Amino acid sequence: MAATSQNKLLRVGVIQNGRIVEEHHVRREAVTIGHDAKNTIVLPATEGRPARFALLENQNQQFQLVIAPDMKGRVNLGSSDVDFESLRAQGLATRRGDLHVLPLPESARGKVELGDATLFFQFVTPPPDEAKPVLPTDVMVSRWKTMDRVFFGILAASLLVHFSGAALIITSETPQVAELELDELDDRFVRAIIPQRPVEAPKPADTGPAEAPKSDKPDAAPKEDTPAENKPAGDAAQQRRAEVVKKVSGKGLLKILGSNSGGGQGAFADVLGGASGGGDIAEALAGAGGVGVAREASVGASGGPRGGGTGTVTDIGAIGTQGGGKVDLGDKKETVVKGRVQDATPEIESADVDRDALARYVRARKAAIQSCYEKELKRNPNLKGKVVVRFTIKTSGRAGDIEIEENTLGSEAVGSCIRTTIRSWVFPFKPDDETAVSYPFVFAPAG
Repeated sequence: MAATSQNKLLRVGVIQNGRIVEEHHVRREAVTIGHDAKNTIVLPATEGRPARFALLENQNQQFQLVIAPDMKGRVNLGSSDVDFESLRAQGLATRRGDLHVLPLPESARGKVELGDATLFFQFVTPPPDEAKPVLPTDVMVSRWKTMDRVFFGILAASLLVHFSGAALIITSETPQVAELELDELDDRFVRAIIPQRPVEAPKPADTGPAEAPKSDKPDAAPKEDTPAENKPAGDAAQQRRAEVVKKVSGKGLLKILGSNSGGGQGAFADVLGGASGGGDIAEALAGAGGVGVAREASVGASGGPRGGGTGTVTDIGAIGTQGGGKVDLGDKKETVVKGRVQDATPEIESADVDRDALARYVRARKAAIQSCYEKELKRNPNLKGKVVVRFTIKTSGRAGDIEIEENTLGSEAVGSCIRTTIRSWVFPFKPDDETAVSYPFVFAPAG
């Protein structure tokens, strides 16, 4: 049977009281009837009439008539005119459950009785496309004639000025600003960069008699009234030497050694006693020829001991420790925490999943569940309780909608770890529909 041409349209109408009250032209979509407002043809609701029924379907670019068991009507296939009962009896229509389906050629037409109305259908040639109206040439004008030329000129000049200024800005070089030196900055910027030392308040003058503060430096040489040009050459050299000694004696270790004590002599004089013959640091250090290493022979050859005994020189390597015992700190060991995990019989809401097979699958992966519990058991050795996990086994075998239905451990971290672990499981079951499972776990410390 030839397929319906795509250029043909299916004309469907409703006749009531001898008049066409509704008409549709359909190219590919199906024609439905019923009291639902979304149907192609809306009919009043009666007993036994469905809300939506596909009367004419389009399959592989060919329309086919769908006949219900209690439907009456006739079809003209070009060479014969038969009713629906003859179509069913002669096997011209293909049976599809309680319905019969009849493919329709281009020459087919027919009618279907719908109680108080009759529906007819036939294939017609679509009307030609209407030509678009075209204005006469004497009426048509160009856009340049209808354009406001003054406005166009102002717009063009404005665009030219703006683009010229933008081009000049882009092509011009950025001026280089010379960096100012620190001494060229204004005073207010210098005060902001370099913090100023606060001005100290002047100390009040003491009216009473007071002793002159003792200076750490040795007394300066008295000034002479004799002019420098009248002094002899030897006096000038002696004066320069005294100035050098004065400067050096106020620095570092010499400042400490040369500081005056109560008797008017420095600490260096206290150390050397009366052997130096005075408190002058320059004279005391005048005979120093260098620094040597003290040895046992040199200590004994110095003219005899001064402390009433003989001394010896001992190397650092000869010094040892005595009386010490050996302390064994032992090896560092990590405390091992173990926990027990017991699983009860799971609750399964479908017979597609074997309860025992599911329990064996979970027990084989119980080590991962036990690891979640032992992580928190290290923090709380008294952690124990029951966790009930509810999840669904999808048609693909993966777990979904994982929730903690009950948790008496008091630790949300264990429940979160169990959810993450179960999410990675792929069960050896592929049920027809998603199956809900409730699986309990009981946790307790081992030993």
